[in-house]
Amino acid sequence: MKQPGGGASRSTRSARSAGSASVPRRPRAPAVVRHALLRWIVLALAVAVWQLVARAHGSVYFPPPAEIARHAHALWFSGPARHVFLTDAAVADILPSLGRMTAGFALAAVVGIALGVAVGRSRRAYALCNPVLQFARAVPPPALVPVFVVIFDFGTPMQIASIVFSAVWPVLINTAEGARDTDPLRLEVAAVLRLTPAERLGFLVLPSALPRIFAGLRLSLSLSLILMVFSELLPGTANGIGFTLTDAQSRSDLLTVWAALVLLGALGYLLNTGLLAVEKRLVGRGRTPTV
Repeated sequence: MKQPGGGASRSTRSARSAGSASVPRRPRAPAVVRHALLRWIVLALAVAVWQLVARAHGSVYFPPPAEIARHAHALWFSGPARHVFLTDAAVADILPSLGRMTAGFALAAVVGIALGVAVGRSRRAYALCNPVLQFARAVPPPALVPVFVVIFDFGTPMQIASIVFSAVWPVLINTAEGARDTDPLRLEVAAVLRLTPAERLGFLVLPSALPRIFAGLRLSLSLSLILMVFSELLPGTANGIGFTLTDAQSRSDLLTVWAALVLLGALGYLLNTGLLAVEKRLVGRGRTPTV
């Protein structure tokens, strides 16, 4: 015997289940914790294998990670608490490098996003500039160091210029591609609503281009770190992580060389993690409908 309204109740339940299925579910907290623990376990296993192999080999050229960590702590992170545990060597080596990299990356991001939006929003400008952009991107940045030395001489301006030239192209090209991919229908709706160019840029172009922009920023961040180290390997540099590498190599201080390499890897990981966190927040907002 059928119950009255049974069909309606079944259709209601099916509609609810369809609606709940269309809504993306966030990963549960235990799954996120398990994933994070798995990553740290893999890292710990890799370090343990390194420790065992290095101790078994007993070579001065391949020190165990425990010795590298103790040396790095004594060299850079054993300072007083009022100085955030940074030693004088850390202030002389790490902070100048981070300052140069931050300045170069910030300039590359601003210039790349501004020019990328301008080029991407004009078909004619994109068609004219794209071959030049691809050519400039293909030029190895170290090959232009002699040019930068002639223009800026050795020192911080030359180092920042080399970082900017290397890091600007991924941001510029990805931003241009993202601006070109803006939904034409949304642009037509914006024209009907009579949005100003600034409103179209802020509400449509930039939000739709954010995923491509951050893809370019991640590439630029890694290039900035690489060019920061390379520029500090050149003559005329008196501080920085790259200078520490060359100075330690000249003194056959292999522990300092390994400590600098591990420090660079840790800095790259932390900076990339911070940029991914910013991307997760902003790209999520940028994908919400604004018109």
